[in-house]
Amino acid sequence: MTDKKVRKEDINKLYEVLVSVGSVKECRDLLDDLCTVKEVEQMAQRIKAAQLLIEGKTYSQVMEETEISSATLSRVSRCVQYGKGYSKFLKK
Repeated sequence: MTDKKVRKEDINKLYEVLVSVGSVKECRDLLDDLCTVKEVEQMAQRIKAAQLLIEGKTYSQVMEETEISSATLSRVSRCVQYGKGYSKFLKK
């Protein structure tokens, strides 16, 4: 699935940079450089949707509150149920 020009070492470097972020401001600065405004908004929308699902909201409620697509919400829901990240970090 990854582009042949993107090596595992490059992806690991991305992860290393992400975990080195020390504050919200540093994270904002990094994401401002790394992503488009739309990409950041979409990631924030997914976080919000995951949080609402964890709180027990229905698909309809989440879609109404976040305006997320049903396809994206389905993926977020699968990740909340079976993934490693959303539940770990949003239940803190």
